[in-house]
Amino acid sequence: MGTPAHEADLLRRHGVQVTAQRLAVLRAVSQRPHSTAADIDAVVREEIGAVSLQAVYDALGVLADRGIIRRIQPAGSPARYEDRVGDNHHHLICRTCNRMVDVDCAVGLAPCLTAADDLGYEIDEAEVVYWGRCPDCVATSLQNEK
Repeated sequence: MGTPAHEADLLRRHGVQVTAQRLAVLRAVSQRPHSTAADIDAVVREEIGAVSLQAVYDALGVLADRGIIRRIQPAGSPARYEDRVGDNHHHLICRTCNRMVDVDCAVGLAPCLTAADDLGYEIDEAEVVYWGRCPDCVATSLQNEK
């Protein structure tokens, strides 16, 4: 992310009041992209001590609503958060270990996919999630077959 002053300025530029909880949540999301709220809560507690899970959820909501972080909700999975918001990228998720990684758009410029019929909508984003197995899980599975 950056320095604490940079993080505070980022919040102010987006009209968000600067609090210790919001700064800690922003840093946690930056340090551990694709984390769940529970994961972020654990990181924030390590950094600033006592904080309620509700305060973490509230901070995540404000930061996502203002476009500072991105909320990702894969099917059948808890919401995850990242600070890569300046582009329209997609995600790969391992079906075995649930690891999630970024993947750039497959072809062309954002929104990466062109609808066959946009029905008059002005499309500005396409959300794509690729599912499969990560290299580590594939290797483990191959070793277990031997």
